[in-house]
Amino acid sequence: MIGSGEVGAASSTLTRVFRRLAPAAVCAAALVAAGCGGGSSATEGVSTAKPVAAKPVCPAKWRPVYQRLADRINADVYCPSWMPSPLTGEIGPTVSFGGAGGSSLSVDKDRSYLALFVWAEPGSGEVHVNLRGYPGITKVPTCIKVDTNGTKRIETTIPCFADPRGKVRAPGIVATVYTVNQDADLWHVLYAWRHHGGLYTVSQHVAAPLTYKQVIASLDRILRNLVLVQPRAT
Repeated sequence: MIGSGEVGAASSTLTRVFRRLAPAAVCAAALVAAGCGGGSSATEGVSTAKPVAAKPVCPAKWRPVYQRLADRINADVYCPSWMPSPLTGEIGPTVSFGGAGGSSLSVDKDRSYLALFVWAEPGSGEVHVNLRGYPGITKVPTCIKVDTNGTKRIETTIPCFADPRGKVRAPGIVATVYTVNQDADLWHVLYAWRHHGGLYTVSQHVAAPLTYKQVIASLDRILRNLVLVQPRAT
């Protein structure tokens, strides 16, 4: 499954972003993000996402990529019909959100996938959302945490998603909120849920210009507006 040391398109997209960010901006984002790992959460207990008036639709311009992904992994995937500005749910090497970054898609041999969407500007901040799917897997995946003790390298297996803080509900989804996450979801708040024998997640980085409360509101809205895309019969 996609885990520690994620490479390929997702890694390339993140590299393009952080090369553009000034060191001060990175430090500021990290300080803001660090607050999401502890203390009380806005989502402790159970919250219910507000219903939408119209049924969400995966835009025609974006849908072919999600349909091909569903066909490729022979499993349902989720298309985000709403994303926090300036992001959209479009995936492709030429996609630009008006700053550094873009979107990318990585698929592993076990059919797990990571769709990454990121925008960043020096002095302005960052908006970064990840969508994941783990077909045929319902347990929280494990990641490798690397520590050093002098010259000794110590590797520890830990859950990729941890510190659960209650649940959030949307149509057809009951998601657990995790606030301590690893790899591409580091410093993110992450929602995880199970569907048809698989595990799915959406996460967003807690970083300026957004506060933790704003990220929670953003994730709630993304969750309410996910559109299920099923593989075509072969």
